[in-house]
Amino acid sequence: MEQHPRRLLTVVTESTIESHLLRDMERWGAHGYTITEARGKGARGVREGNWEANRNLRIEVVCDDVTADRIAAGLREHYYDNYAMILYTCDVDVLRREKF
Repeated sequence: MEQHPRRLLTVVTESTIESHLLRDMERWGAHGYTITEARGKGARGVREGNWEANRNLRIEVVCDDVTADRIAAGLREHYYDNYAMILYTCDVDVLRREKF
C-alpha cells in the first residue's frame, strides 16, 4: 500500500464566519474540507453551542505543505485579531494522492 505525505490543517472557530472563512480558504488553495460542530472551553470561555452566536466549527483540510502554510498565514492575517480561533497542523499520509 503506497502512502503519500500531506498536512492536516485544523481550524476551530466561530460558526458566524463560516461562509467568509470557506471562501477565503478556497481562494488560498483548499480543494475541499470537512466541517463538524465543536464545543469546548478555552481562553474566551466555554463555547457550548446552545445558541447561534455561541457555536463553534472544526474545519479540516488535507493539503500539501505550501497550501497549509498559505491558508495558515491568511487566517492569522485576516481573522486572528477579531475572532476566537485556534489553528493546528499535523502530518498525515493519504492513500489517494490525486484527491489532495
